[in-house]
Amino acid sequence: MKIVDQPVDPASLGRLRLLHGAGADDVRKLLAQCQLCTVEADETLLSPRKANHHLYMVLEGSLTVYVDSLDSQPLRVIDTNDCAGEVSFVDHLPPTVYVVANQPCTLLRLHSRHIGVLGESPHLMHNLALLLCERVRLSDRLIVDSEHNANVDMLTGVFNRRWLEHAFERDSTRCAMAGSPLCMLMLDVDRFKQYNDSHGHLAGDLVLSLVARTLAAQLRPKDCLVRYGGEEFTILLPELAAEDARAIGERLRQAIEQVRSIPSPIGRLPGVTVSIGLAVWQPADRLADLIERADRELYQAKQGGRNQLCG
Repeated sequence: MKIVDQPVDPASLGRLRLLHGAGADDVRKLLAQCQLCTVEADETLLSPRKANHHLYMVLEGSLTVYVDSLDSQPLRVIDTNDCAGEVSFVDHLPPTVYVVANQPCTLLRLHSRHIGVLGESPHLMHNLALLLCERVRLSDRLIVDSEHNANVDMLTGVFNRRWLEHAFERDSTRCAMAGSPLCMLMLDVDRFKQYNDSHGHLAGDLVLSLVARTLAAQLRPKDCLVRYGGEEFTILLPELAAEDARAIGERLRQAIEQVRSIPSPIGRLPGVTVSIGLAVWQPADRLADLIERADRELYQAKQGGRNQLCG
């Protein structure tokens, strides 16, 4: 970073978020405590490894924010007229992210020892508070997204095995209290290894995504579709007795069977079939008990010729 010894024209700062709506006197007082500086492309401005004492206002260029490490996916971009470092500027703790210049940038920086100049202006303090609120909301959104991603299978977009335990505890508790039935379907794509060997793993991924979409389209919002592992899917059907669950399973099997060919970037692919096992929950069942019985019925469906439902 280089400090630039030249004046800044207050009239050119009207678009800066921190200065929005501030009077000319407030801007002049703030500028008297600021330094003009430049950073080169790829230069790290903020890092969790180093304390930060400055609030940066971006006059020209843009910055990229990274979480965890500089090798991670970028979190967001800080554009011209936005700010960086406002949280550590206020709480005097190290930053929680990396901020890197993605091009040569011109910045205006204010040291935390001069934070009092902001307190003299209601407009400036209001703008700083808005910036901090925005960062809090962004952090909350990241937590929600992180939790969501931890429970979702990235290939198919349905819940993953981690979520199944939670869903079972929720649904079994509700069904027990209401005296309602609960069923589980376990589905397996028939001859999936052979399909992968013949058409390639990209084709296999496309098929799994298609199966997941087809299943999800046939289910109620309260049903829980989970990619249990590999080519295997599990569905919890709360408030449905065996007969109704069997009808749904048969409908799902037919929906998959009716997709005779699949358009893809590598050409049209043949469709697949699924085998299904059905298990009915008993009040004393653990999740493992229900899975074991559904898996046993699934095995019978495969032994009986595949593309059928047992249970």
